[in-house]
Amino acid sequence: MQFITPRVSPWPVAESRLQFKRVVVKLSGEALASRESGLTIDTTTLSATAAELAEVRDTGIQVAVVVGGGNIFRGLRGASEGMDRAQSDYMGMLATVINSLALQDALERRNVPTRVMTAIEISQVAEPYIRRRAIRHLDRGHIVICAAGTGNPYFSTDTAAALRAMEIRAEALFKATKVDGIYDRDPIRYSNATLLQHVTYDRFLQDHLGVMDATAVALCRDNGLPVRVFRMERGNIQRACLGEDVGTTISLEG
Repeated sequence: MQFITPRVSPWPVAESRLQFKRVVVKLSGEALASRESGLTIDTTTLSATAAELAEVRDTGIQVAVVVGGGNIFRGLRGASEGMDRAQSDYMGMLATVINSLALQDALERRNVPTRVMTAIEISQVAEPYIRRRAIRHLDRGHIVICAAGTGNPYFSTDTAAALRAMEIRAEALFKATKVDGIYDRDPIRYSNATLLQHVTYDRFLQDHLGVMDATAVALCRDNGLPVRVFRMERGNIQRACLGEDVGTTISLEG
């Protein structure tokens, strides 16, 4: 007979506060950059992002992060300018590795144990992504940063985040981005655009509401994974992880 020793949480946690035990946070590459300074990776912005993730981890929530690479190189842009799409996407994957290593450094400066796991093998700087190993790291209290997307061209980091969330059995996917949430129409073009608090997967896909990749949302719909989209502002990641009403929720019932 095999006995399993129950995991003892390394944090003093008020369990009743936690709506989720394990989540995936999707960060755009712009979450590490600065519009004011023009820096691709701004240390002040990076430090603030790391502090936010550390606070979430300290509540007892297990956190996996998927980082985009748009602040360095965006595959679709390269393809639109005549580059081979697959080659351009691989360059974008490497950009996400750079961002992931930067975020790891910022987290470890706060004494947060962190692992970067990549979908393409770069063994000198990061571990290869292995699902069971990722889950083991999370159970030990590490923040796991998943880099290089899915490892395949033609798939966005949004889709990678949805895939990783399913693989590690996360309870929710959070996308921190540059907008407040999902609007019923483009708020830049329409002054009367309304921020939606809840939207169904089907409406999101049928109305082409944007903000998040349709393939990622379809994958979440097929597996019943709730998604929350919100602005990357101080405190919002923790608020979302604690179940507070911030941004827009995408789920089966809107």
